Amino acid sequence: MARAAGARGGRRRRCGRGALLACAAWAAGWVLAAALLLRAHPGVLSERCTDEKSRRILAALCQDYAGGVLEGDLCEDLCVAGRLRYRRCLYYERGKKVLQADWRGRPVILKAKEEAFSSFRPPGPLQDLASEQDGQALPEAELRLLVAGEVRSALGLELSSGSLGPLWPRLRGRRWRGRLASLWSLLQQEEFVLLSLLQGLSQHAPPVLGSCGHFYAVEYLAAGSPHHPALFPLPGASRGMARAVSRVALSFLDLVSHFDNDFSHRLHLCDIKPENFAIRRDFTVVAIDMDMAFFEPKMREILGQNCTEDEDCNFFDCFSKCDLRANKCGSQRVNSNLQVICDKILRHWFSSPLRGSAISRDLQLQLREAVRECADPGRPVGDPQGAPDVFWKLQRLLQATRRELQEAEN
Repeated sequence: MARAAGARGGRRRRCGRGALLACAAWAAGWVLAAALLLRAHPGVLSERCTDEKSRRILAALCQDYAGGVLEGDLCEDLCVAGRLRYRRCLYYERGKKVLQADWRGRPVILKAKEEAFSSFRPPGPLQDLASEQDGQALPEAELRLLVAGEVRSALGLELSSGSLGPLWPRLRGRRWRGRLASLWSLLQQEEFVLLSLLQGLSQHAPPVLGSCGHFYAVEYLAAGSPHHPALFPLPGASRGMARAVSRVALSFLDLVSHFDNDFSHRLHLCDIKPENFAIRRDFTVVAIDMDMAFFEPKMREILGQNCTEDEDCNFFDCFSKCDLRANKCGSQRVNSNLQVICDKILRHWFSSPLRGSAISRDLQLQLREAVRECADPGRPVGDPQGAPDVFWKLQRLLQATRRELQEAEN
């Protein structure tokens, strides 16, 4: 009887362990599923975007401005003159606040990486300088080195202290402490630093119009959407969708060439989707959200992580490959901006014939095949030997499309 009872107790213990293992596996599966969901859709847990909270955030900004805590060339218009007026909340995502406003009769976007100005803390040397009573005693050369170091940290770029351009404000005179604190809050926002350095150099990036504290303003452009039939509200689409689509597609190719070749380092876009682009009235494509854009040095730093398989080396739309001998991701990206744009944008337009267009059937078939080849190359992903060929093929076919449409109109 004792042995029988012991056997039953053993079976109960084994069943208990089995149940625990099954429960643990089930829980691990849900944790993994949740992690994948959040990576694919980071907005799932985003804070609710409300007008009430957005107005409170801007009111706190103006209160800090009145107290001399922060500065900026837009603060007077926002907080005193009423020439910069809040309109609506666009979205909150992982701390980032994006609001729409009207500035002197034009729509603009106000952005900040964090809600509160106090979230941005200057480094020790700047805190020491800010405690000085005499603003004229600030050692400007040392400050420039600190700013250059912050640019290096944000973008991976080595800039001389004399080439900081729009990142260097006037720090002398009245309210210099607020200007210094505001400068540092902006330097800790990678998109602001990137857009400031691209100022006047790129038609495919929105210019920074000004700032107040940690908020900076860029031009308002209507973003694309995966739910829009053409992905974007296209100018002139009423006169012919094929004409508008071909011009925008050519502008996407110009953006690819520009970001690949026109700077000292290639600029990688790691979050390519309609929502992150807009189309100007002249059909120019603009990258309106560049939080996930990185120059080559920073891209290599991001990709060079530990891994056990290739999927561990995928950073959103920027892929690398896993060296299984070293369990390390390669630091070189193996796909390209062109490939992802072909897959996520151009394929939507050219996978099927453009209805009611005057483009010949043969040209439409060639274009569809070129986009397919670009999005799903037969050679290894991102093979640099194949990318120029498909780029020029696409450009030639899109230019031929425009010619056919123009001839049909005449």
